[in-house]
Amino acid sequence: MRTTLPLAVAFITGLVFVITFFLNEKSAIVGGISRQLLDWLIIIGGFTLLLGVVSILRVSWQSVERRKEDWIYKLITILSVLVMAIPGLLPESWSSLFGRQAGSIYDWLFLNLQAPMMATMFATLAFYIASAAYRAFRARTAEATILLVTATLVMLWRVPMGEAFLNLFSEEIPGLINRYIMGGVNLAVQRGIIIGAALGAAAMSLRIILGIERTYMGKS
Repeated sequence: MRTTLPLAVAFITGLVFVITFFLNEKSAIVGGISRQLLDWLIIIGGFTLLLGVVSILRVSWQSVERRKEDWIYKLITILSVLVMAIPGLLPESWSSLFGRQAGSIYDWLFLNLQAPMMATMFATLAFYIASAAYRAFRARTAEATILLVTATLVMLWRVPMGEAFLNLFSEEIPGLINRYIMGGVNLAVQRGIIIGAALGAAAMSLRIILGIERTYMGKS
């Protein structure tokens, strides 16, 4: 029963979504079932997010309790989650500092702590990306040379200083890069990746619906 019931739910739910995709979603029966399942999906996703928060709090608290390596950072994680979550969940009727409106505790913490930390994290990642690009873009082969030249042109095109440098040679160069590299070669590669990902998602969905893939139940 513990195996049959999840397989049956996955099969019926997946089959309903497949059928509603090819039928008229505006009809009363098909559209109603589809909307109902989508509402359940949103509710399940909310509980999944809550489960993730509880899991990270539990794991972090175990590290703090046992004084494992870098436990102080786990404690900071716990305090950060609680400080951000509790004022945002409390009703605004209790105090103007509660809720998520402008001027609340949550709003102040988000604007003055979380947003600058996110900006710092992405700014730090830029240096790692530049370092990885330096190691990867080496003209050892013809393909690597093409990649190096293309990446250099795109980076010059995306930076105002680089665009001004390209305009010294010709003002049409940025437009040509946008038209032929970004709108041509890059777009074609993106479409190929999207098609491959869609085929992979369809194959995985089919395996789940037919009960071939059972990793979501903790089985290999």
